[in-house]
Amino acid sequence: MDWLTIALLLLFGLLFLAVEVIFIPGTTVVGLVGFCLLIAGIWFSYRDLGTNTGHLLLAGSAAAVGLVVYVGLRPKNLNRMALTNVNHARVHDVRHPDVLPGTTGRTLSALRPAGTVLFEDDRREVTTRGEFVAAGAEVRVLAIEHNRIVVERVA
Repeated sequence: MDWLTIALLLLFGLLFLAVEVIFIPGTTVVGLVGFCLLIAGIWFSYRDLGTNTGHLLLAGSAAAVGLVVYVGLRPKNLNRMALTNVNHARVHDVRHPDVLPGTTGRTLSALRPAGTVLFEDDRREVTTRGEFVAAGAEVRVLAIEHNRIVVERVA
């Protein structure tokens, strides 16, 4: 095999490895093809061009692969492929109620035993402990049980 074929094997092997590491990481097939091309080029260089030339091409290929891996795995290049934004958004947690026990409000509908109450500007679905409360009456929050607001009529 002549030196041009060996040089092309090594060149394409390095190019395939560079494409795998820098441009399309995680595909594996392209990297394996590049690695096989490098191995074939180094093996043919030992066989056809002699031991000294094989050693030089092996050292040069190892240095080039190391450089490609170093360039491809720098944080600047990894940030192009990875999610680096942090989402600081929040959702309303129902375990922390916004209507606290003791808050008073006015019923918008009759509570039989469930209905709607207006707390300041917030409409909430509430329930009583079983008693009937007419619309327009003033009620006070007794407790938050699971996901229910329990109220009683203010006397």
